[in-house]
Amino acid sequence: MSIAIIAIGRNEGDRLVACLEALAQSTVWPDRVVYVDSGSTDNSVAEAEARGAETVLLDTSVPFTAARARNAGFDALKTGNMPDFIQFIDGDCAIDPEWLGKALMFLEEHPLTAVVCGKRRERFPEASVYNRLCDIEWDTPIGEAKACGGDALVRVAAFEEVGGFNPALIAGEEPEMCVRMRAKGWQIWRIDAEMTLHDAAMTRFRQYWKRARRGGHAYAEGAYMHGSPP
Repeated sequence: MSIAIIAIGRNEGDRLVACLEALAQSTVWPDRVVYVDSGSTDNSVAEAEARGAETVLLDTSVPFTAARARNAGFDALKTGNMPDFIQFIDGDCAIDPEWLGKALMFLEEHPLTAVVCGKRRERFPEASVYNRLCDIEWDTPIGEAKACGGDALVRVAAFEEVGGFNPALIAGEEPEMCVRMRAKGWQIWRIDAEMTLHDAAMTRFRQYWKRARRGGHAYAEGAYMHGSPP
């Protein structure tokens, strides 16, 4: 089984460095690591290249979305042998050393599973009430799920069958893709394993409110797109 990493980010700074350096501690080393940058003005691209990642720079004349960035990372993988699985990860997250091995084993044993995710935790929940709220949000039930988040191990066959993420969505692209996968008969699972540490770095209400508005928009748009029977 072959695996690639697609990390996305914009001006993540030290958080991106931590993200990429955590991969070096993984018990399963990926075949390729692709970093997709959405118009960073810091040294993100240089830091990624210094750590051996292939870099993709998005066209700044087109609005950025996480879905667009992840799809661009997938397109970059087409220059070589396409892997069997892709671990998507946000640039403000660091992967647990044991995660890839456990997740790959689960997908091997469950051929109908398109996506597997684990426990995402906030790195500094005590830093602010907003970080603490994120940490509570990440505490989701274990078992078969309806959707995943931005960090997840995805089976390439399922990803290709549904055409990847919808690049037009400003948020909520992961559950929207999972809806289409489940409609094709695939399953989404969350297993009892540590997956990633997330660094929200939210210290102001304005940051939290922007995130809440985007989340609400995502729920409404998802309901508009997929809320009607069947």
